Amino acid sequence: MKQTILTSLASVLMLSACATGSQTESPEPPAVLTFNNPIIKTSLPDPTVVRAPDGHFYLYATEDVHNVPIYRSDDLVNWTYQGTAFTDETRPKMVPGGGIWAPDINRADGQYLLYYSKSEWGGEWDCGIGVATAAAPTGPFTDRGKLFISKEIGIQNCIDPFYIEDGGHKYLFWGSFHGIYGVELTPSGLALYPGAKPVQIAGNQMEATYIHKRDGYYYLFGSAGACCNGANSDYRIICGRSSNLFGPYLTRSGKRMLDGESDLLLQGNDRVAGPGHNAEFVTDDAGQDWIIYHGYRRDDPDMGRLVWMDRVDWQDGWPVMAGSSPSGQSAKPVFK
Repeated sequence: MKQTILTSLASVLMLSACATGSQTESPEPPAVLTFNNPIIKTSLPDPTVVRAPDGHFYLYATEDVHNVPIYRSDDLVNWTYQGTAFTDETRPKMVPGGGIWAPDINRADGQYLLYYSKSEWGGEWDCGIGVATAAAPTGPFTDRGKLFISKEIGIQNCIDPFYIEDGGHKYLFWGSFHGIYGVELTPSGLALYPGAKPVQIAGNQMEATYIHKRDGYYYLFGSAGACCNGANSDYRIICGRSSNLFGPYLTRSGKRMLDGESDLLLQGNDRVAGPGHNAEFVTDDAGQDWIIYHGYRRDDPDMGRLVWMDRVDWQDGWPVMAGSSPSGQSAKPVFK
């Protein structure tokens, strides 16, 4: 009897030790510190990104040209679909026969400004740029109508808007292979400043304008080449810089972007075709800059223009990217 009790007690102690050991030998899995491109495996050309006061990032893009999809993320890597900027009832009235292309999202004066292109293939004098506003990043967005149509201001193919604030003023830049132009906006950002005239800052070599200010310089980025030919697309991101917002923008060797010159930042490789039309740079909590852009998978171009992301470094006052081409796997952005 005594032996039976001792044996049972030993068994209980052994089971308890095993259970305790099991708990201490199964630590939490380590955090994933890398990500794989593409970050969104859905066709979302012309991405644009804003960070809201709630800490979330919101991404907008061209979808089926009839609306503007919205995605949300906490880390720039994992994105969830949130809906669209417009409904059938609130869709901009200036685009009844065309599409909504290349949006540009911004937060200013406590509201969200969504600039968009009214576009259609071959309609380079009928296209133009409009704006919508919302109190929250997911809308609902209220269309505020057109800023201008190409034929009204005598500039061909007025699409691909980009908004920037500088020195307490608001400006809009745009253009697609017929010059890049900029103009001052009213304090509301909803109209051209009375009497303001568009100023050309680059030649016919690019579209998809983005200007980034850093350490006293303005860096002008754009996309050159063919955007939409699947695995044969040679779209690529080019750049130059200036000490003034309206230029002159120069290459490293001092050549003018107004004359069609540029420096290469990013081009395709054996995995990605046509990387381009980048969103605004996002700086993480470690001070690293990140660029989000679209591109085709060469092995499956029918998936469309997916969303990719890579880090932008700075050397001698100029932006550089590893290999000047998209990565496969990279270290994640740092957000605390």
